Amino acid sequence: MNDTTVAPPSAPRVLEACGLGRSYHGKPVVIDVDLAVPAGQTVAVLGPSGAGKSTMLRCLAGLEPIQSGSVAFQGDTLAKPGTKPRSFAGRIGMVFQQFNLFPHLTALENITLAPRRVRGTGREKAEADAFALLERVGLPEHRNHYPYELSGGQQQRVAIARALAMRPELMLFDEPTSALDPEFTREVLAVMRNLAEEGMTIVTVTHEMEFARRTADRVVFMVDGRIVEDGNAEAVFTRPTNERTKQFLQQILGE
Repeated sequence: MNDTTVAPPSAPRVLEACGLGRSYHGKPVVIDVDLAVPAGQTVAVLGPSGAGKSTMLRCLAGLEPIQSGSVAFQGDTLAKPGTKPRSFAGRIGMVFQQFNLFPHLTALENITLAPRRVRGTGREKAEADAFALLERVGLPEHRNHYPYELSGGQQQRVAIARALAMRPELMLFDEPTSALDPEFTREVLAVMRNLAEEGMTIVTVTHEMEFARRTADRVVFMVDGRIVEDGNAEAVFTRPTNERTKQFLQQILGE
């Protein structure tokens, strides 16, 4: 990916958070976050446990209300204080730590459900699209398998295909490999890497340092609910400016 710049200055902003704040029972969890994501950029969000990374991501997806600031998607307000976050009907795809597949549906049925119910796509077209997506994530032979018949990595790849079925303009990943062993982690990261190479706009919370360094264009580091570092991925890994970032990377990488 890009080694010299954070993003082309002319790239339109797909997602923008300004002064974003989220609290639980009066305790701030996300504090005054500013984040702009240009089209086609892959952003890796790093930080220690409890830093507010997943909460921030859920606010960016419109899954949680916010107490301060605003979130905009493609220039339209997604969330602001005192209002229910707006739905963009699949234009923002979200993949969670747990796979959240419907256990009584096959892989193909899990993928076709939202296009058919939300967008009114006909069954034949939805199934053709779903099969193409299963090929894209390397699982065409598993189209009639139920979740219990799939490995964790396979289930997560189906979950990615399900999100892609709505043809999103932005993909958000919340620790998508945290529940997987190393072999299955590689499978999922390969799919994510392909999406990045194809130009999908991606924001991912991750502890996969190699993916963040080699695939992401940009790294955001959070601690105590705040973004304390935001820059080109290789620069952040080799020349971090914030002391907490330095400590975190030294501890994780042993450098």
